[in-house]
Amino acid sequence: MVGVASNPRLPPQGGLPPIAVMGGVILEIACDESGFSGSNLLDRATPVFTHASVDLGIEEATQLIEALRPEFRWPLGEFKSGHLLRGNRAAELSASFLSALHGRAHVHVIDKEYFLVTRIVDLFLAEPSYAAGTRLTEHHRPAALALYRAGRSGGRDWGDFLTAFVELARTKRRLRPERSLMDAFFRARDSLARSRRGSEADGVLEELSRTRVRKVVSRLAHDPSIPPPLEPMLPALAETVLFWSGGRRRVLVIHDEQSALTPSRLMRLQHVLANGSGSRAADLHDAAGPAAPFSPLAGLVTVDSRDDPRVQVADLLAGIARRTVNTADDHLLAPFVSATSLRAPGP
Repeated sequence: MVGVASNPRLPPQGGLPPIAVMGGVILEIACDESGFSGSNLLDRATPVFTHASVDLGIEEATQLIEALRPEFRWPLGEFKSGHLLRGNRAAELSASFLSALHGRAHVHVIDKEYFLVTRIVDLFLAEPSYAAGTRLTEHHRPAALALYRAGRSGGRDWGDFLTAFVELARTKRRLRPERSLMDAFFRARDSLARSRRGSEADGVLEELSRTRVRKVVSRLAHDPSIPPPLEPMLPALAETVLFWSGGRRRVLVIHDEQSALTPSRLMRLQHVLANGSGSRAADLHDAAGPAAPFSPLAGLVTVDSRDDPRVQVADLLAGIARRTVNTADDHLLAPFVSATSLRAPGP
């Protein structure tokens, strides 16, 4: 009789099969994230979300992991960033690890509070899109910047405003927004507007009309063209793909399983990147022929990180970045952190 495994592992879910390619170059990268907190983007314990990627081969990644393993009493399973960063030689080993990745890795950093502010602008003052939160919608950023800088000095009113937005925008697909949530959001907006009257955010807050907000929140119930408003994974993935593509090649992503990366969302992201990335479609074509727009996202394959050392390396990098960004040691990350990261602006 064949025994039954006590803990059978289900195959990874999600992803997007690679498209057929008629020409051009495909680069395969491996990715993972750190700092995921669901829709609780105001969790003080994890204020930053990081998405890391590497272009290593499996053998290269294995060698990196094995070089670290003797320093720890850790079995042959998955190696996580927490074990590295809690060790007695954490600083030395992290520096050595980052040195080995020079020129082969990338990190996109998202400050969650600032991300929320860009989401308010992207949702309620523009047309919601899968390009939101990326370099493709940078023209919306001045309004978000004005609101962020004014709001940060608004004390409790600012916290109440962001909390009310999170409650209103949670991705529970409602047929219509609950009136109590709408009322709470506009009470918070009005209080913030009173406390920050005369600031550069006056116009932004005034444009947040009840009619516009109600219309957009109602669309969340049935319009898949609007991405989940409290999910930083999708814009982080978009920026990662755009970085590695450079407008010249397609990127095939190998990614740890992530609930946000559903086939339908990835197809929409693929389409948005095809139309907005500025890629050189004259040089690279997809399977539909020379006239079709080129998408830098060739596809996304989900894997169990325990089975892929490249993803484990990306996880280590993401964890190191999340714990050291905005600290005295963040100079070590400078060669890796994306210039388009959504980091909290200064005063």
